[in-house]
Amino acid sequence: MTTCALCKADNATPFAVSPKDDTVALCETCRAGVETGPQDGPHWQCLNEAIWSTEPAEQVLAWRLLNGLDAAWANDLLDMAYLEPEVLEWAQAGLPSGDAVVHRDSNGTVLQNGDTVTLIKALPVKGAGFTAKQGTAVRKISLEADNAEHISGRVEGQRIVILTKFVKKS
Repeated sequence: MTTCALCKADNATPFAVSPKDDTVALCETCRAGVETGPQDGPHWQCLNEAIWSTEPAEQVLAWRLLNGLDAAWANDLLDMAYLEPEVLEWAQAGLPSGDAVVHRDSNGTVLQNGDTVTLIKALPVKGAGFTAKQGTAVRKISLEADNAEHISGRVEGQRIVILTKFVKKS
């Protein structure tokens, strides 16, 4: 008997995660959530564990479902979760495109995932106890899919969110 990759329920069936078509097992409830969008409810608390899976396809599905939920806990979990840049691109590729979000630096230059940017201002990092100094290079940035003003990157070994108005493309 196969168990669901997200919620561990029995009687799961294979599901191809687009666009790479890696296969994971999903129960009927999780499959419906992926195909038509999740409805708020206690079932989706299973994503608290699924987003931390070591399997990229499971992380992609958990990320997509969390993005579809309109709940504070889901947004908090997305803020904490880290996906490798290629896994994040895969997760974003499966979302409806609609109006594409364009990220621009302080000079109006378009930013892309993986770019290197430089801080144009010293920024105190909340909760980390340090200040990111002006001129610090942030390599391999990730773009926040739903907010054109936010990017994320590593500064002094910590992953932080940075406002695009405080960076310039290198």
